[in-house]
Amino acid sequence: MTDNGQTPHLVVDAGVEGVAVPRQYVRDGKIVLNAGYEATSGLLIKNDWIGFGARFGGVAFDIQIPVHAVLGIYARETGQGMIFADEEEGPAPPAPPDGPSKPTRGDEPPRRPQLKVVK
Repeated sequence: MTDNGQTPHLVVDAGVEGVAVPRQYVRDGKIVLNAGYEATSGLLIKNDWIGFGARFGGVAFDIQIPVHAVLGIYARETGQGMIFADEEEGPAPPAPPDGPSKPTRGDEPPRRPQLKVVK
């Protein structure tokens, strides 16, 4: 986002253990944080956590967020981004239809290759 001149905002579940954010800015158990370079100091993104310094109402605060607490990320300017699902697994695949089915290529006996002359 920053490469395209947009401001990344993180939606964080403030109720997850290990989240360190100013609690007075938490609404409905979530907090939206401006993670742009201009709004943070010492931004550090690791595989398992995100940390940076930020100011809230002029008061400095060290933010610590476990990555699994991030619910989504979007660009402030466009509102486009992605929301991460609460489930770790995707939907279950559909059940196979009942009754006999056509054999697949792996079920058929191998055939000899056929060549045709094209003029």
